[in-house]
Amino acid sequence: MTIPFLEVDTLTMRFGGLTAVDALSFRVEHGEIHGLIGPNGAGKTTTFNMISGFYTPTEGSIRLRGEEISGLKMFEVARRGVVRTFQHSTLFAELTVLENALVGTHMPFRPNIFAAIVGWDTEDRRGAHARAMESLDFFGIAHLAGERAGDLSHGHQRALGMAVAMAAHPDVILLDEPFTGMNPEETNRMMELMRRLRESGVTILLVEHDMHAVMGLCDTITVMNFGRLLTEGTAQEVRHHPDVIAAYLGGTRHVA
Repeated sequence: MTIPFLEVDTLTMRFGGLTAVDALSFRVEHGEIHGLIGPNGAGKTTTFNMISGFYTPTEGSIRLRGEEISGLKMFEVARRGVVRTFQHSTLFAELTVLENALVGTHMPFRPNIFAAIVGWDTEDRRGAHARAMESLDFFGIAHLAGERAGDLSHGHQRALGMAVAMAAHPDVILLDEPFTGMNPEETNRMMELMRRLRESGVTILLVEHDMHAVMGLCDTITVMNFGRLLTEGTAQEVRHHPDVIAAYLGGTRHVA
């Protein structure tokens, strides 16, 4: 029996008397782009918070390559290769684009204060700089390395957020609404970057409201409603599923 790359097993999250996620199960295969969608309040972001270590599940299990990661702290989950971006850009606005990307390298190149004092970390610094520039170049913003992050356009800020995540050398990236606020041109550019990211060997799990992007990108789509699994399948299967159409009050294209 093949061990799933990332597996969510009967995951439940309760806040007092409210059950935000209710016995949710799904699998993400290595090297795929997997969408997690559902109407507002379906429990998608709460699920992301549990997978990334921000929340500890009330019940259930999260496994990466068969290893239990539920209940670990966020930095411990990140060290195992699961890195998350957020719905709103979490950049250091006053730092340069390169300096933001360097923050993402703290996992593969962990800083050591003593080594820095005695000058033994020169090779690590070079490696971190090379990795940061590689990530910026991948997302087409290396030419902006010296710019202040807060001065970037919205699309470039979203690309920088992904570059920071990629600099951590992840196996899995959790993307929380990466297309929010983008115009059609920016959306198409980001879709192409995600395909390239997948081709580089990174597995992507994304929550997104833009159905054009979801249907055009995802190999598998998991649909949630009221904290539970509604259905799962390919874009074609999900698009025409009667329960999905009902959940979206007619399948409105831009709501997830």
